[in-house]
Amino acid sequence: MTVPSDQEVSDTGDRFDTAAPELVRFLTARTGRTWPPDTDLFATGGLSSLFAMELVVHLEQTYGVSVRGTDLRLDNFRTVRRMVALVDRLRNSEPGDHGA
Repeated sequence: MTVPSDQEVSDTGDRFDTAAPELVRFLTARTGRTWPPDTDLFATGGLSSLFAMELVVHLEQTYGVSVRGTDLRLDNFRTVRRMVALVDRLRNSEPGDHGA
């Protein structure tokens, strides 16, 4: 399976500028570390798969999205940039578009 690099995840403009700092604050508060937008949170040993579920809840509550089905792939949560791209995509999709 090919995993897209963060260069392939589009910058979502204004949404990235507002969502990324909020996500970094959340991650910093929960882990005590500062996370650059392109750092792989799991590969660096900073986060666990259990914490990924906490991220899902945070994204759903903070951004009013529903993360279901295929969107629950760990790759969507590896970096701040990827999480912002996921939120942006979910906000712009039709209901039921994001996974079975």
